[in-house]
Amino acid sequence: MTPDPTHPHASPPAPDGIHYRACNLCEAICGLKITVQGGRVTDVRGDPDDPLSRGHICPKGAALPDLHADPDRLKTPMRRVGDHWEPMEWDAALDHVAAQLRAVREQHGADAVATFQGNPSVHNSGTLLSAGAFLKALGSRSRYTATSIDQLPHHFAGAEMFGHPLLLPIPDVDRTDFFLMMGANPLASNGSIMTAPGIRDRLKAIRARGGRVVLLDPRRTESAEYATDFHHIRPGTDALFLLALLNEVFASSLQRTAHLGGVMTGLDSLKAAAAPFTPEAVEARTGVSAGVTRELARAFAAAPRAAAYGRIGLSIQEFGGLCQWLVNALNAVTGHLDAVGGAMFPAPAFDLLAGAKAGATHHGRHHTRVRGLPEFDGELPNVALAEEILTPGDGQIRALITVAGNPVLSVPDGQALDRALGSLDFMVSIDPYLNETTRHAHVILPPAFGLEVPHYDVIFHHFAVRNTARYSQPVFPIRPDQRFDFQIFDGLVQRLTGRALATPEQRLSAGLTHGRSGLTLDDLKANPHGVDLGPLQPCLPGRLLTATGELHLAPAPMLADLPRLRATLDQPPEPLVLIGRRQLRSNNSWMHNTPRLMRGPDRCTVQLNPADAQGLEHGQTVLIRSRVGEITAPLEITDTVMPGVACLPHGFGHARGGTRLSTAARHAGASLNDLTDPTRIDALTGNAAVNGTPITVHAAEQVGESAAD
Repeated sequence: MTPDPTHPHASPPAPDGIHYRACNLCEAICGLKITVQGGRVTDVRGDPDDPLSRGHICPKGAALPDLHADPDRLKTPMRRVGDHWEPMEWDAALDHVAAQLRAVREQHGADAVATFQGNPSVHNSGTLLSAGAFLKALGSRSRYTATSIDQLPHHFAGAEMFGHPLLLPIPDVDRTDFFLMMGANPLASNGSIMTAPGIRDRLKAIRARGGRVVLLDPRRTESAEYATDFHHIRPGTDALFLLALLNEVFASSLQRTAHLGGVMTGLDSLKAAAAPFTPEAVEARTGVSAGVTRELARAFAAAPRAAAYGRIGLSIQEFGGLCQWLVNALNAVTGHLDAVGGAMFPAPAFDLLAGAKAGATHHGRHHTRVRGLPEFDGELPNVALAEEILTPGDGQIRALITVAGNPVLSVPDGQALDRALGSLDFMVSIDPYLNETTRHAHVILPPAFGLEVPHYDVIFHHFAVRNTARYSQPVFPIRPDQRFDFQIFDGLVQRLTGRALATPEQRLSAGLTHGRSGLTLDDLKANPHGVDLGPLQPCLPGRLLTATGELHLAPAPMLADLPRLRATLDQPPEPLVLIGRRQLRSNNSWMHNTPRLMRGPDRCTVQLNPADAQGLEHGQTVLIRSRVGEITAPLEITDTVMPGVACLPHGFGHARGGTRLSTAARHAGASLNDLTDPTRIDALTGNAAVNGTPITVHAAEQVGESAAD
C-alpha cells in the first residue's frame, strides 16, 4: 500500500535515497535500511551494519510503510458528537480538553482524572520523555498502564532484590553455554525483557558451540524447535519448579557464591525457603518429573556459563512475583549472576538510573479505593480500572486519558471495562486510531508516529543483550496540520500549568552528556547505523541501589508470599485452563489493521490437546466459557499444548462497532480478555493473572456470522 499524494490525509513525500533507522514496533529494535524512490518507500530490509540486530528483520519491520500509509490512521483531532465524529483544529481541541480535565479535577478532585498508557508508549521516545510531565501536571494518583498485565513482576523483583525496578538481569545469550528458558517464546517475540534481535541465530549459535537450550512451557512453541530439551509444565506452577531446582542445588551443595558473597544477603533464608519444595514434592503439581528437575538443576549449576530466563508466561500468573524472584535467585546462587555468559546488567548510554536514589520505596505507598490493591512505581493495577470507574463514592474516576492503549482488548474482563468507559463524564485519547477503546472518547488527539518521528530507544537499551546506541531520524516529514506526541503533551501542560516542556531531543542530549558512554547526540546522528558499546560487563556492587548496597536474595515480601504457594501443592489442578500465545506478525491489537500482516489462514484459533477435544472436530467453532464471559472461536486440535490447557492469541476481538479499523474488522477474531478474570491476580505484585483462567469448551450449536464477515 502506497500513499496517494492527492489524498487529503497523505503525508508529504520523503526525500529519495537510503534511510537508516531502528524499527520501533517491538522490543527487538532492529536496524532497518529503507529505500525511498519517488518520495515513497520502495524497499525495507534489515541493516547489516546495525551492531545489535546485524541485518535481522521480521515481518513487522517490513510492514512499517503500510502502517505509515494506513488510510484508517487519524492525523487531526476528532470530536465525538452523538454517533458521529467531527474534525477540530489543534488549538481548539487542546483548549477544550484542558478545560474539561480542569473542570473534573476542580469538582471531584485530582484522583478523579485517571490515565492509562499502553504498550506503544515505550516504543516512542517522544511519549516516553514527555508523558511524565503531563502526568505530573494532572496531579492524579490514578495512573494505570499496560505494565500490570505484563512485566510488573520483573520490576517488583528488581526493586526488592537490586534496589530499582529497571535493574533487570538480562541473559548474556551470545556467550552462554546453558540457556534455561521458562514461559518465553523469543522466536515469536524477538526477545522480551531481553532485547535480542535475530534470536534464532543466537540460539543456534549456543547449540553450535556445544551448549544446551532448555525450554519449559505449557505449549511446544516455535522456540522449542531451537531447543535441545523441551518439557511441558502446567500453567502457574513455575515457582514450584524453580524452588525445586534451588532445593536440589542446596541439597547437593552446588551453590557458587564466591564472586558475590560479599554483597549478597539472605542465602540461609533462601535455602530454608526452598527446603520443603523437593523435586518429588512438586512433580505431581508441575508435571515435570523429579528426575528431570534434578538433572537440570545439577547441569545448570555445573555449567561454567549459564543463564536462566523467565518471561511473560511466568509473569501473568498468580505467582508472577515469586517466579521472577526465583529466576534471579537461581542465577545468583549458582554463580551465574553478573558473570560473563550468565544474567547481566546492561549499561545504556542514556541511563534512566543515572539520578536514581538508593533505598527508595517503590510500592505500597497508596492503594486502590475499592479493593485496596497496592500501587507500584506510581501505577495502580489495571485490573481495578473498571471498578474504580463504576463504583460511586469519593475518588470515583470520572475522566480518563488513554495514551497509545486499547485496554478494552488488553485488560481482564474487557466487556466490563467497555461498559465502564461509556459511563465516564469525559474521556480523551492520544492515539492515531479509532479503536475498541478510543471509540468511547469525547476527543481523540492523534500523534504522528512510525516513520514520521525521530526516535531513541530509551527503555530497551536497558534490556539489551549487547550495549549499543542508535538515534533514528524521521523518514517522512509531517503535514502542517499534524502534531508530534510531545507537542500534544506540551500543549496540554501549558494550558494546565502555564509551563512549557523541554523537547525530547533536549532531554536526550542532556542525558547522553551526563552518561558514562561519552557519546553525544551529535555522535549518534553522525552514525546512522548505531554505535557499538560492546558486550555486557560485570558491574556489581556498583550498580546496586538498595539502601544497604547489598543484593537481597530473600526479600521479606517474597518470603511472606510462600505459604500461599505452598498451599497449592494440596490443590488439584483445574480440568482445563486458558493461556495466551504470541504471534510473530502481531504485537497486541493495534497491528491487526495491516493487510500484509494479516494474510493467510485465521490466526485467532483456540488450541486444544486431543485428550481435551474428544467429541469435537478440528476446525469447528466452539464456545469457550469462563466465570466472566464467553466467546466463540475455531478449534485447532494439536499436541503442541499439553493436556488440560487451551491456548488463544491475544489482541483480537475487533467485531465491536464504532471503530475505523477496516482490515482488523475483516479478521475480527475473539478477545482473550473477554474471558480473563479481574479477580485473579498475583497477590504479591498486583499483576493480572490472565494465564491459568479456568474455562470450559463446548461445541457451538449455532453460530451466526459476525458483522465483519
